[in-house]
Amino acid sequence: MSDFVLDASVTVAWCFGDEASEGTRALLRRLDRDQAVVPAIWPLEIANILAVAERRKRIAAADAAQFVSLLETLNIRIDAAAPERGLREILALARAEALSSYDAAYLDLALREGLDLATRDQPLRQAAGRLGVGLVALS
Repeated sequence: MSDFVLDASVTVAWCFGDEASEGTRALLRRLDRDQAVVPAIWPLEIANILAVAERRKRIAAADAAQFVSLLETLNIRIDAAAPERGLREILALARAEALSSYDAAYLDLALREGLDLATRDQPLRQAAGRLGVGLVALS
């Protein structure tokens, strides 16, 4: 096994049982020995997903806090380069691959670090394939 880039779509599958699969659960267990790398936007994306889920009564605040506590124990490294790359490299990648800038940040990180990408997002998976980025199996 080896390190990999983790996106928000996989992360939230660990929180919401209806989004989880055996593949996403296996990836969570993999963090016992490997490290996930995320762009600097990842904490904001996760916070937003949890805040919206709370407002929609999908999750209680206490459960969201417990999930955040779990995330803080995991072997996840936040890469600080994304903000400074946002207006140039990430914007160009988003344009070229018809992705959101958020998704392009994950793809940019995988390209820069030569890591496979763990995502459930189909357009992001397709863009990764076009650019030769390996994908973590989630099924």
